Amino acid sequence: MRLILLGPPGAGKGTQAVRLAAHLQVPHVSTGDLFRANIKEGTSLGVRAKEFIDAGQLVPDEVTLGMLFDRIGQPDCARGFILDGFPRTMAQAVALDEHVVADAVIDLTIDTGVLMERLCGRRVCAKCAQPYHVSMGLGDNCPACGGALIQRADDNEETVSSRLTAYHEQTFPLTAYYQGRGLLVKVDADAPIDEVTQAMFAAVDNLVAG
Repeated sequence: MRLILLGPPGAGKGTQAVRLAAHLQVPHVSTGDLFRANIKEGTSLGVRAKEFIDAGQLVPDEVTLGMLFDRIGQPDCARGFILDGFPRTMAQAVALDEHVVADAVIDLTIDTGVLMERLCGRRVCAKCAQPYHVSMGLGDNCPACGGALIQRADDNEETVSSRLTAYHEQTFPLTAYYQGRGLLVKVDADAPIDEVTQAMFAAVDNLVAG
């Protein structure tokens, strides 16, 4: 199965992509991971990406696509893959279609109010990076290692609102694009994480069976 995960920031794409990849036994391909890996390894694409990142500029699609196509061309992706964080724009979606055709696109839908509460209440351990939420009532320290629980700089209301605006302007139109091609499968991400996972597994298993 070649799957794309869509959804606004905070919908749980990363968490669910990892679980879905394990369920289907195919690689989870994240553009963020691709950037970090290529930069760390000093590949030609990684060097180019770092130049743009260091200059505070967006990495051009041609560089991102080069990394992505190289990754999904690896032998471990022959049986399929889960794309997380790509495509983000219509131009990227069209470019991807010209290279490989997805079997389905899972859209994690979530209420904006729930999303704001989830992101703005998120905390992460400064020592071990374990994520938590203020609703858990943990206080100021990580129960796993004792490190300080902090709020990430991009988890404040102003930044979250800006990210959501960018998502609705750039990425949300892709849902109509993929729906028009009969590929879109909606999964309610308002529910608890494990329930979302089970709903996603059921949707994908139906696709496989069908």
